[in-house]
Amino acid sequence: MSLNQLIENCKVENTQAQSELYKLFSSKLFAVCLKYSRNYAEAEDNLQDAFLTVFEKIEQYKHKGSFEGWMKRIAVNTVLQRYRNEKVFDIINEDAIEDVELEVDEDAISIDYLLKLIQELPDRYRLVFNLYVLDGHSHKEIAKVLDIKVGTSKSNLARARQILKQTIETDRIKERSQTL
Repeated sequence: MSLNQLIENCKVENTQAQSELYKLFSSKLFAVCLKYSRNYAEAEDNLQDAFLTVFEKIEQYKHKGSFEGWMKRIAVNTVLQRYRNEKVFDIINEDAIEDVELEVDEDAISIDYLLKLIQELPDRYRLVFNLYVLDGHSHKEIAKVLDIKVGTSKSNLARARQILKQTIETDRIKERSQTL
């Protein structure tokens, strides 16, 4: 069955088609949810919520543009809505924080380690870091999506980079002291 036929069958609430669509895209959407969630369990919850929204709004998809991209936007918005509801951006200090360039020696740091560190960032820093660095959004776009000021987006990105840099440096010092 083609993807277009699968989508059309989902529009008429065919549960077999919905199950097939879930199997087809759940791993890709889970990766998106995991990137923005605090942990694995929360990512699973966000994935389920995202699919519920996909099936609820699938009628709105008009076969223009990438269906996978459409679903990924729903997944990201699902996670971001959860954070907006939790008011993770209420206690932000917009004082200027020095922007830190994060230089990573790719031979010394695994991508899994780096993703683990990103996931451990406080919510507001992780969300801005992911949207800006990993997804390529501008501070203006981030401010609009998260309903924050552009300056808040910039300071949160700088703080995220600062935390990541400090954590990497601390871990390297610990690693060196253990090998001595």
